[in-house]
Amino acid sequence: MTDKEKDFQFMKDSGVVAVLRAKDSTQLYNVAKALADGGVKSIEVTMTTPNALAVINEVSVKMGREILVGVGTVLDPETARAAILAGARFVVGPALNLDVVKLCNRYSKIVVPGTFTPTEMLTAWEAGADMCKLFPATSVGPGYIKDVLGPFPQLEIIPTGGVTVETTPAFIKAGAAAVAAGGAMVPKDALAAGNFDAIRDMGAKFVKAVKDARKA
Repeated sequence: MTDKEKDFQFMKDSGVVAVLRAKDSTQLYNVAKALADGGVKSIEVTMTTPNALAVINEVSVKMGREILVGVGTVLDPETARAAILAGARFVVGPALNLDVVKLCNRYSKIVVPGTFTPTEMLTAWEAGADMCKLFPATSVGPGYIKDVLGPFPQLEIIPTGGVTVETTPAFIKAGAAAVAAGGAMVPKDALAAGNFDAIRDMGAKFVKAVKDARKA
C-alpha cells in the first residue's frame, strides 16, 4: 500500500474532516491539536486563512503522522503545489479544476475537488479525483448523495457546507464516505475565546456521530 493509499484509508476511517478557516491564524495549531485530541484526525487549512502555508507546515512538522493535514479552497495548481511542498497531504477545492487534479496525481496526493452535479462528479472521478466534495451540501441534502450513488456507486462523496452534528448521521447513512465541517465544528465564539476544550468536545461529537451512523 502506498503512502497515498494509507492516507486515503486513514481519512475515510476517521470519517470527519475539520475545515479551519479564520481571520487570524495564530491559534490554529492549538485548534488542530484540540481537534486531534477529540478524535478528528483530518485537518483542512483553507487558503483564505492568513499564513495558511505556514500553519500547514507547523502542523505537519509538530504533529507528524498523528493527523492528516491538508489544504482547502485551492483554485489553481500553483497553490496546490505550494501547499504540498509545505506539508499538505490532501488538497481540496471549492470547484472542479482538472489541472489541480492532474497536479495532485503527479505528486501522489489525495485530491478532493468541489462538485455539485452528477456530470461534475463523474468528470472529476474520470480525471483521477479521490473524492468528490459535494458543495454546498445543505442545498440538496443527504438524499441527493443516495440518488447520485445509484448510477455511480464507484464515487466517494464528502458533503461540505453547513454540515452539522445533527445532520451528519443522515449524510453517512445516505452513503457519504465522510463529512467535512467548519463553523459547526470550530465555533467562532470558542475560537475567539481560545476555548480549546469546547472545540475538542465538538470534534468528538462529530466523530461519535459518524461512528454511530456507520454501525446503524
